Amino acid sequence: MQLISPAFTAYEWIPERYTCDGDDVSPPLSWSHPPAHTRSFALVCCDPDAPHGTWYHWAIYDIPATTRDLPENWPPTQATPPQGLNDFGHMGYGGPCPPNNGRPHHYQFMLYALDVEKLAVPARPHCRHVAAACANALAQAKLIGLYGRN
Repeated sequence: MQLISPAFTAYEWIPERYTCDGDDVSPPLSWSHPPAHTRSFALVCCDPDAPHGTWYHWAIYDIPATTRDLPENWPPTQATPPQGLNDFGHMGYGGPCPPNNGRPHHYQFMLYALDVEKLAVPARPHCRHVAAACANALAQAKLIGLYGRN
């Protein structure tokens, strides 16, 4: 399984548009070659370089198995597929927003192929609950983008 974005390539700079310094909208993402028995997908975005531990920026789950992309600027008010509560304290995407120390952070977009249609998480789950519920995924794909601020 492969996860890509037309907005940035792996280990390259995430355009400002998708960060707190820009429009703070989710980037377009697409994927291919999921396992044969995939019944849904989940996507989690986090920053493992955050000063106080991993910072969660986005989780979207119960994505139908026939889906192969998420367009740019997925609305936080979109009810289906559901989204998780991020570490900024709101539902939906919150873009990269590292401290002003100039050191780039590695933003991980993780796509999980799941053998269930509905993920076993509480209503309005935190992004970390979505990530934990994906521990037994059939497959996963990772896209890492960089962003830093001076």
